[in-house]
Amino acid sequence: MITIETSHGDIVVELFEDDAPTSAANFRQYAEDGFFDGTVFHRVIPNFMIQGGGMTEDLSRKSTRAPIKNEAANGLKNVRGTLAMARTAQADSATSQFFINLRDNGFLDHGGRDYGYAVFGKVAEGMDVVDAIAGVETGHRAGHDDVPLTAVVIQKMRIGK
Repeated sequence: MITIETSHGDIVVELFEDDAPTSAANFRQYAEDGFFDGTVFHRVIPNFMIQGGGMTEDLSRKSTRAPIKNEAANGLKNVRGTLAMARTAQADSATSQFFINLRDNGFLDHGGRDYGYAVFGKVAEGMDVVDAIAGVETGHRAGHDDVPLTAVVIQKMRIGK
């Protein structure tokens, strides 16, 4: 389990290390390295998802490791409360950014519209915190849409057993 300590409260996540070994190991390594500390949830779209893990409060991108192989074909679905790797239009482009699904988003699954977005974990505790984040006021800032007007900060990630 990994606890994501945010400015809105804690979110405890369970990683699917057997079904998404590359994505889960990638997320765990970023967490262990302290990479996520001080990053923000920079994209919040109610009734869809919240995304973070790669930008600081001023919306500067952090330097990441190389992209990983997309595991969207692992059979896991983008349902409410799952974590998935964010990526560009290129299938194998995910680095550190992730999102938490606020509802069932089947169109993000493998083969739904393209290769899909790899699910690698789920919220075990703290969906109320996720929903609170989903309710913050957003706007346009630094060339980005759907940005919380008051930063939602990932203060630290704690690795549990």
